[in-house]
Formats: sequence, structure tokens, C-alpha cells
Amino acid sequence: MLVVRSEQGQRRVLDRIKESVRLAGGLSADGRLDEETQQRALDCLARFGQRLAQFDATRVRVVGTNTLRQARGAGQFIARAEAALGHPIEIIYGVEEARLIYAGVAEDLDAGAAQRLVVDIGGGSTELVIGRGPQAYRAESVALGAVTYTARFFASGKIDKSSWKAAVTEARLALEPLAYDYGELGWDVAIGASGSIKSIARAVGADGPGELITGDALEKLARRLYKAGSVEKLSPDGVSAERRAIFAGGLAVLVGVFESLGIEAMQVSDKALREGVISDLLGRLSAHDSRDDGVDDAARRFVIDREHGRRVADTATRLWRSGHGGDAADDDNGLAEAARVLRWAAMLHEIGLVVAHRAYHKHGEYLLDNADIRGFSQADQHLLATIVRLHRGRFRTELIDALPPVWQSRTWDIVLALRIAVILHRGRNPATRPPVTFTHGDKKLTVSIDTEWLAQRPLTRTDLEHEGERLAKAGLTLDLVETTIPEAATPVRQ
Repeated sequence: MLVVRSEQGQRRVLDRIKESVRLAGGLSADGRLDEETQQRALDCLARFGQRLAQFDATRVRVVGTNTLRQARGAGQFIARAEAALGHPIEIIYGVEEARLIYAGVAEDLDAGAAQRLVVDIGGGSTELVIGRGPQAYRAESVALGAVTYTARFFASGKIDKSSWKAAVTEARLALEPLAYDYGELGWDVAIGASGSIKSIARAVGADGPGELITGDALEKLARRLYKAGSVEKLSPDGVSAERRAIFAGGLAVLVGVFESLGIEAMQVSDKALREGVISDLLGRLSAHDSRDDGVDDAARRFVIDREHGRRVADTATRLWRSGHGGDAADDDNGLAEAARVLRWAAMLHEIGLVVAHRAYHKHGEYLLDNADIRGFSQADQHLLATIVRLHRGRFRTELIDALPPVWQSRTWDIVLALRIAVILHRGRNPATRPPVTFTHGDKKLTVSIDTEWLAQRPLTRTDLEHEGERLAKAGLTLDLVETTIPEAATPVRQ
């Protein structure tokens, strides 16, 4: 846990707390977390929760990584963990984890032109990122971890040449699909991060300023390790008893990374995921939310008509605001976040067209549930996926009911605003600025639209009437009120 104060652009670490839980070591053969490991984690989180009790929820971000991505039935444990900690836990995808690690490491580096390879060996996964300056542009997460590899190859504590070679070979096999592409991209400097690599640096005497872990030093350390027969007999310098328990697995993974990618030497950074999460949270609290970048990236990657998406987003946001009393309402009850979610969903509502037009809202749901989108947790993406699934076609209320309770009522308004906006822009005319407002409550949606504007668009009128029929099947009433709206509101952007 990292506690930071940010004032006038300067960050000061106020508190840093670390407990080794080794969650990955608690995974059983069927992929479930054993009760002893769960309890160890819950006890740790309860202690952390005491320190965080004074913090507003908007100023805390908690992320779960590989083990919670992989564990079967993790939802029940996460609910208990959130109760112990007193804050929600976001499970992030591997590529998002890699991006945040790079962001943390980049804080320590000059913003020069050097291309960097950043490697982070965690308990259950290894992240590899190539970037330049603050920007990561190739990131991967591979299922290689210090905890899992120690349990898999050195569970008895004994290490011989045969088990050592098997572990390194398995690591190289896992990295083989990345090796060519990473080699083609290249890098000027390799940097290691997090506990396993820092403990290895201490063991080879490379933990001082400017010191490097070299391939030769790793080879000599590995040879000493399997000749000693165990980590305890080797007793590597500077490695705590807690870290020794998973030292062999971390070393085998790092040797595999060096050999697969042809790394000759590696610097070591003191910063990693925690610092990256802090940077990302500070961005959300200020003018720059990395999720905006993620939506733009996804729009480019999936060849979305971004201008059309912006027009739909502008109208949907304007509709939504009209139902919430205007801009002032955004400051209360999480409505500012709801407005952002609506805009992101509107920007990406046509993402499924990259697969096919038929049932594209269903394709969009799948893509948003499974793609790597910068800045978003799995829960964030599932929320977007649900909204995109519901922006057209049958209004499946059970999908909203399956969302976290805090989002259920908000999502009704979001989906209804988006559905109406999509209909109003179906003609894809860039000049269209629909003069329209809406209100929603008590299972009734009232759409007020300018009489003259609607009279010139009979297809839109018919579309809205059909929408009323679709919503009626979900127990909702759509009232279309024709009135005089003097001028169309200009698009609202945030």
C-alpha cells in the first residue's frame, strides 16, 4: 500500500506498507483459493483498511492482478476482501497491469529518447513492456510467476540441475511467441521492477546506484543455486527469509526472460505497479483520465466512425443531463462518473461493426468484455459491454440487474439516453443537432422533441414509435411529446 500527498504538482510519499501474502501460492489444483490463504489476505486487508478509513473513496484505488484474474469463484473472496478493506477492488487485465507498471517505472527515468524494455516478475505473472518516455506502446502479460514457478518446480525446496533446466525451459516456451516481435522492436535499455528482480539484484551484488544485472551474473548465481541444492543452503546475500521462499522461481523466470529476449544487462527500478496506480489515480482526479485515451485507442483499433460516435455521445450526454437537472447534478452521488461512462459507451457503441452489422451490439458486448482497453478494469469494461449490448434491440433488464447495485439505477438512465440518441442520429447526417430533452422515472420515459424538426423526419418518428413498442415489452412506457424547442442545444463535451 502506498499513501501519497500531491501538492502543486509535487508528490510526497507519506506511508508505504507491505505484507507478503503470496496469494498465488493458495491456488489449488482446480484453481480455487484455499481458505488459509484467503484468511491471510483478509487479515492483511483489514490492517490496511484501518489506515485507509479516513480516505474518501474517490481518492483510493485498489487493484487485483493475475491470481484474482485466474482464480475460480474469485467473486466471493473479492466481496469479503472489499468488506475487510472498506473499499472496492478492481481486477485489471494483464496488459493494463503492464501499462501501470511502465507508468510507475517511467517516473524514475529521464523523458529522453531511449527506448525501454520494462520487465516485472510478480507472484503469478510477468509483465513485459516496450515504451519510450512516458508512453508504453507494446505490453504483454505472461503466466510466469515467482510463486507459481517455485510451487511447480521447487515445491520440496530441493533444486537440482534437472529441475532448474526444466523451469527455465518452460519459461522460455511461454515467452517464445513474444521473442521475435520484441526483438524486432528493440530497446536501448532493459529495466527490471518489483521484489523478485530487486532481490536477485541484491544476490548478485548489483543493488547499488548504476549497478546492472548481467546475463553472466545470473548464470553464475543459477549454477551456485542448483549446486547448493536449495535456497536456504545458498543463503543469498540481502534476500529476506520471506523472499527466499519464492526466490528460485523468480530467478528461473528472469533467466528465461534474459535468454529468450537476448538481454545482456538490466537496470533495476525502485518503482513499479503501486506508483503507476498512484499516477493513474491522480490523472483521474485532475484533468486527464487514462480511460479517455483507452477509448480513443479502441476507436482507432476497431475502426470506429469516431465523428459519428462523438455526435451520438454529445446528444446522449445532453439528453442525460436534461434528465438530471443540468451540469450541477454531476457533483453528487457519482453522477460525474455516470456521465463519463455514458460518453465512453456512446463513443464505442458501434465497436461490434468490425465483426458484422448483424447483431453488432452483441459483437460489441463480447469485444468490450474481452479486449484490452487502457485504463479500464474488468468491471469497468463489463459495464460498458452491458450498455453497448442494450443500446439497441430488446431491452434486457436482467443484464442491468446483474450489475453491481451502485450501477443498476444509473445504468437505466444511461441506456435510455443512448438508445434515443442512436435513433436520432441513425441517418448519420453530420449537421443533425436534435432539439430534444427527456425525463425518466417510474418506468416511464418522456421524450420531448421539437414539432417542426420531427415533422421533417418521418423515419425518425417511426423509429421512435418502434422504440416505444420495444420498451413496452420490458415494462416501460415511452411518451413522445411534440413541443416547441426554440433552438437545438449545442453539443456538450467533457
